[in-house]
Amino acid sequence: MNSLQVVSLALLLAAAASAQVLKFGKCPQPAVQANFDAARYLGKWYEIEKLPTTFQKGQCSTAVYTLKSPGVVGVLNSEVLDDGTVNSIEGTAAVKDPAEPAKLEVSFFENSPPGPYWVLSTDYKSHALVYGCTDFILFRMEFTWIMSRGPTLPEETVQELRSILSSVGVDINKLVPTNQDKAYCTRVEVPLIKK
Repeated sequence: MNSLQVVSLALLLAAAASAQVLKFGKCPQPAVQANFDAARYLGKWYEIEKLPTTFQKGQCSTAVYTLKSPGVVGVLNSEVLDDGTVNSIEGTAAVKDPAEPAKLEVSFFENSPPGPYWVLSTDYKSHALVYGCTDFILFRMEFTWIMSRGPTLPEETVQELRSILSSVGVDINKLVPTNQDKAYCTRVEVPLIKK
């Protein structure tokens, strides 16, 4: 095996062990939300389903988006861990190309590269479908979130959003639901963005 194959295999094994979703091949280029309006997207969103990630380990996951400056959105992601504590992280999302405002790049750490955050579909008032994908040498790492303005989303809407994901090659069988049960999630107070 050459060094490229060894590195690729090692990364695949590490990702598989951590439940990250990796696939061979390049990232698809799905259509994104037409005429995306970031101002209408601001506010609180509840995670309904997602592809497993190494950086999300809890339930009751929410994202709160605020306008920081023109073209820059503040991000506060929160989740409740099994022990009842809140895990949260703040970052920013910015549009890379004004001609494609639904393709944002999100950063949580100053010296790390931003990650893609593409809004594939939203009606701003009830649902949003977000996709991200990063290319590596021989494979890609995918992320996706189905989100709602409330802790639940009608099953027919979930199925419509899953259909969009399936059409771009996402393995929807790997999606996992997020517990948004009120009794479970209100064991602790999830913080809001500090002003």
